[in-house]
Amino acid sequence: MYEKDGEKYFVVDEHLHFWDASPENTTNKYGEGFIKCFYDYHANLSPDEYTWTFEKYRKYTEEDIMHDLFEVGHVDKAILQSTYLTDFYDNGFNTIERNHTLVEKYPDKFLSNFGWDPRNEEKGLEMLERDFEKYGSKGVKLYTAEWKGESHGWKLDDPWSLKHLEKCQELGIKNVHIHKGPTIWPLNRDAFDVADVDRTATLFPDLNFVVEHVGLPRLEDFCWIGTQEPNVYGGLAVAMPFIHAKPRYFAQIIGELLYWIGEDRLMFASDYALWQPGWLVEKFVDFQYPDDAEFDDYAEITPDIKRKILGLNAAKLYDIEVPEELQLATAGSTTGQIAADPVSPA
Repeated sequence: MYEKDGEKYFVVDEHLHFWDASPENTTNKYGEGFIKCFYDYHANLSPDEYTWTFEKYRKYTEEDIMHDLFEVGHVDKAILQSTYLTDFYDNGFNTIERNHTLVEKYPDKFLSNFGWDPRNEEKGLEMLERDFEKYGSKGVKLYTAEWKGESHGWKLDDPWSLKHLEKCQELGIKNVHIHKGPTIWPLNRDAFDVADVDRTATLFPDLNFVVEHVGLPRLEDFCWIGTQEPNVYGGLAVAMPFIHAKPRYFAQIIGELLYWIGEDRLMFASDYALWQPGWLVEKFVDFQYPDDAEFDDYAEITPDIKRKILGLNAAKLYDIEVPEELQLATAGSTTGQIAADPVSPA
């Protein structure tokens, strides 16, 4: 929970990791290059006082994550998203097995989502069902640019992907998180294109599609898709740190998202350990648009809008209990000026 100027905010960090990119776990030059690219994002977009050494960044501890999220990070609930990358890392990069150790130890603090790969076809469907039975996740995290042998990516609307989504729907897994943001070397940028979200969201209106990283650098494409598809949400990981590194750019991002998508379908995420949530929460609560004509057509970001983005929207998708004193002080909500009313997350 974060409090500033008498306003209280319930914080759900909807996208973070507990990765192992240590030299001992790194399989090849691609795994080495991947974590170095991650570190460049971390080092170039973080305040100096929150920048780690590369050695610590490769494999941080349970004590680090508990301190950075819950002791100084203002986070009330955290959702771990799994990214396997087993072609690059011997035991995987950020697996459900590793993530779930935190859920088992701190069930009041963490949720964890597993992932699936449609290229596993029938075996993948069986694995999806087994993972759901074992972990009970309410969501999945998909990484469409992940390498698998000779294949360097897949699309959300591929035939076997649609079968996996049908299985999610059958099992009651409602929240589908998809990395649709900046590429990381050596992955293919085009494999993260947002276009496949459009058709898929139409085909599965009862699922919630969380476009992580709000499609950057394809923000305009994402806004148009999210406007048409009321079950499409935006996860703000990667967008958030620009509030420090390029504040005018962040103002443009959040202004466009609020205009097109609306305040009810945007969710805070730190992408930890790329960035630590504490300074992101604090800067977002303090955020106002620059005082010049370029931003005159953006509506004010009120404390209630910030409450929704920082935690209440994600809490609704994941049935997370919010203390009464941290819920909205006023009734009602608004969507984007263009967007349709969002469907109930069910």
